[in-house]
Amino acid sequence: MTRRETGIALVAAALAAAGTTSASAQSAPDPRHPVIAGFGTITPMPGTAGQPDPSLAYRVVFDVTEGAEKPDQSNPGLDKVARFVNLLGSAGIRTERGDLVAVVHGPATMSVLGDAAYRARYGHDNPNTPLIAALAEAGVDIRVCGQALARQGIERQSVSRQVTVDLSAMTTLATLQLKGWSLIR
Repeated sequence: MTRRETGIALVAAALAAAGTTSASAQSAPDPRHPVIAGFGTITPMPGTAGQPDPSLAYRVVFDVTEGAEKPDQSNPGLDKVARFVNLLGSAGIRTERGDLVAVVHGPATMSVLGDAAYRARYGHDNPNTPLIAALAEAGVDIRVCGQALARQGIERQSVSRQVTVDLSAMTTLATLQLKGWSLIR
């Protein structure tokens, strides 16, 4: 059980003991967002083939290359990572911190800017900031290609503090695959 789940369970138990449990405290978790609320919406499909296997240790690297269509939209590739986390969570699977890695590069690079740098470029905070925070909270390791940063004229200090700057996406993707991570584009 995660710290968050433990905390929720303790609060619910305390409210129940006090006889003041509200309807919202009694409700089940959102089945469309079992781990990451508000992002990576899934459609539960019990009884279908290809369900996540709880006996496996999921180690997956996501190659995130596409940016959002507009600067006020969140990155669909990062949302896809959240969807994977929620799909695993729907089967009761929680990965270890760092078992899921999102490698951001190419047109997606702007998605990982901190709010101040994003605001300087686009006039508003980065719409990906809450999604990046939610992914990091769920244990996803988010990395950005240092070569993409250099090519796009982005300083390292402009990157969100929750994102690691790597030498390159190519070396990170190759290294993780050689170490056993499965690749999802």
